[in-house]
Amino acid sequence: DQDNYKELFGALDNAFLVAYAIGMFISGIFGERLPLRYYLSGGMVLSGLFTALFGLGYFWDIHVLWYFIIMQVCNGLVQTTGWPSVVACVGNWFGKGKRGLIMGIWNSHTSVGNILGSLIAGIWVSSKWGLSFIVPGIIIAAVGVACFFFLVEHPDDVGCSPPLHHVMSEEKDPEGVTSDDGPLGTSGHSSTEHLESPKEPSEEPEAISFLGALRIPGVVEFSLCLLFAKLVSYTFLYWLPLYIVNVAHFGAKEAGDLSTLFDVGGILGGIFAGLISDYSGGRATTCCAMLVVAAPMLFLYNRIGQTGIGTSIAMLIVCGALVNGPYALITTAVSADLGTHESLKGNAKALSTVTAIIDGTGSVGAALGPLLAGLISPTGWNNVFYMLIAADVLACLLLARVVVKEVRGWCGYMARKRGSSVQLTESVLDGK
Repeated sequence: DQDNYKELFGALDNAFLVAYAIGMFISGIFGERLPLRYYLSGGMVLSGLFTALFGLGYFWDIHVLWYFIIMQVCNGLVQTTGWPSVVACVGNWFGKGKRGLIMGIWNSHTSVGNILGSLIAGIWVSSKWGLSFIVPGIIIAAVGVACFFFLVEHPDDVGCSPPLHHVMSEEKDPEGVTSDDGPLGTSGHSSTEHLESPKEPSEEPEAISFLGALRIPGVVEFSLCLLFAKLVSYTFLYWLPLYIVNVAHFGAKEAGDLSTLFDVGGILGGIFAGLISDYSGGRATTCCAMLVVAAPMLFLYNRIGQTGIGTSIAMLIVCGALVNGPYALITTAVSADLGTHESLKGNAKALSTVTAIIDGTGSVGAALGPLLAGLISPTGWNNVFYMLIAADVLACLLLARVVVKEVRGWCGYMARKRGSSVQLTESVLDGK
């Protein structure tokens, strides 16, 4: 209730985000070496505990900032068990063919969680704010217990056949995320190519090291791209309600309700990005195309997005789809693709580590974005949006090498396809 409340809230936000970013790089290593069911369930229960302890500070009448900062740091660390574990579990069940669409639909849970979390916390925020933390803490702990009893980590555990993670032949460019033979999702390759390829030994492979995961082609590029994509997304997540209040002059509740439309757009964008990337076989190209369109849309939203309620709703949904689409695709389907990359030669014990590296790097951007927005906003909201547009452009540029390899793969595939058609035509004519 003092003039420095913004600084205190900023300290709490950054305590969580920095702890989450640091812990994520370590979490994936443990995730590969521990049973995912125990690891995920334990992290959820501990997250519920620290969230509830934060809220209990209200009922215990604690007014020491360090107590809340410590709870935030502990919460940030234990929540790093979540994302690598869930992506690894889903990646174990679904192969590359329709992974983008399936994970795009599945990833909508993040936006649904953001919306539900805001609505649940908002019930008590003006009366007993401690319950805004205790109730969500109880919910996540209860779901963690359910996961412990019902989560199935791998198809083999229940007698199901594991999915096919590679849908192309073994003749490929070992340095690329995509093959020069064509798109990842191309169905023109015959199934005999998979049957004729030698099977790897059945002994249990060792979990991949941190440096080994970094050497997987595409991990560094997608990680750095996610840093800037997540910077934009989290800046909107933290600052959008305040921006709407200051620029459109809506009330706090109306601004909060409007800001959830950004997450609605994120759901649509994640599904759309997954569908397009499955069809085209180009994960990086899909991300890059959406990022290219996102930059001018961010500029337009700042210019005309607050001229009317209809315009504001439409622009928020579009911006949410374009900003969160690449973010969702990279943290789900791309992470699963790279965690089962053909260079690993069948070693599936890389999903958690690769996911942790990619999302951990992105979390650095998640911590920087709101911090930079807080420093820049006093100079004007236009400058904040220029910063977001610059981050969006950088995210796009960092994928340039992977996009070039994907385009070369498409060109090579189409050239061979045309050559095969010409040969077939000549054979038919010679036969006549």
